[in-house]
Amino acid sequence: MNLIHDELNVTAEPIIFHCAATQAATVCLIGDFNNWSATTHPMKRQADGSWFLQLPLTRRRHYYQFLVDGEPVLDPEAMCVIRKERDSKVSLIALS
Repeated sequence: MNLIHDELNVTAEPIIFHCAATQAATVCLIGDFNNWSATTHPMKRQADGSWFLQLPLTRRRHYYQFLVDGEPVLDPEAMCVIRKERDSKVSLIALS
């Protein structure tokens, strides 16, 4: 197995996340790609009051939520919503 060659085949694709929480003071993107960190990926407020973040993600399934003023919120634009442990729901994006 050629580790260098295999690492080069792991490609990331820029993904745009959008959250319409116009009344929010802060919005962060949390998910398996950042160990559900509330500080790693803050989103940027747009002129219309919505929130935006472009993030490179590897090709696989990713589970995520928006953290709107500290409260987890599902993405209404997600591919689907699934149940995780303790019956909590998360948004899913699958990249192939």
